[in-house]
Amino acid sequence: MHWEPDVGFDPGSPGSRPGPKAGAKPLRHPGIPSFLIYARQKELQEQGEIRIVQLGFDLDAHGIIFTEDYRTRVLRACDGRPYAGAVQKFLALVLPACGDLSFQQDQMTETFGFRDPEITHLVNAGVLTVRDAGSWWLAVPGAGRFIKYFVKGRQAVLSMVRKAKYRELLLSELLGRRAPASVRLGLTYHVHDLIGAQLVDCVSTTSGTLLRLPET
Repeated sequence: MHWEPDVGFDPGSPGSRPGPKAGAKPLRHPGIPSFLIYARQKELQEQGEIRIVQLGFDLDAHGIIFTEDYRTRVLRACDGRPYAGAVQKFLALVLPACGDLSFQQDQMTETFGFRDPEITHLVNAGVLTVRDAGSWWLAVPGAGRFIKYFVKGRQAVLSMVRKAKYRELLLSELLGRRAPASVRLGLTYHVHDLIGAQLVDCVSTTSGTLLRLPET
């Protein structure tokens, strides 16, 4: 699973397909134009190869997960559970037909034929999380632990840059350091996160790429 903060999507109204968000920061990666990343992401989404999920700790924070990985994760999480039937129905009817980031009650009951108890099962299974009354976000079962590691790791790596002289640090030096215990996902992962979220600026120097905190 790959989490991308502020991927530039507008979640839209409940049940709507997400689209580009006005004024959003695009995905970034050193050496790759952001429009190429966005174009490829949009292509994969339209092909049904990936799903966008709302992470919960920030309205502008979304996750990208391959659809097959999502299906595998969900089936493993619900195996033998009372809500397995509702989850399998969701995977069979909703997932292939609908690329929405969120779902509303009319859509779930009238379009896909879910009863209220079945929707409750989907929430209990972690497949849906409540957005507001009568609407739900698509979710990943068991993602809470990952998000906890993600947030703590981001804060720790950002602190490493913040504590450096002039609030800047060579990328090679940062990656060569021993990661704090709170960085459970690895320094490289969080460096890409900080760059993609524009929490640090990348500056080319004769010594290599320099990570610098933006001016506030």
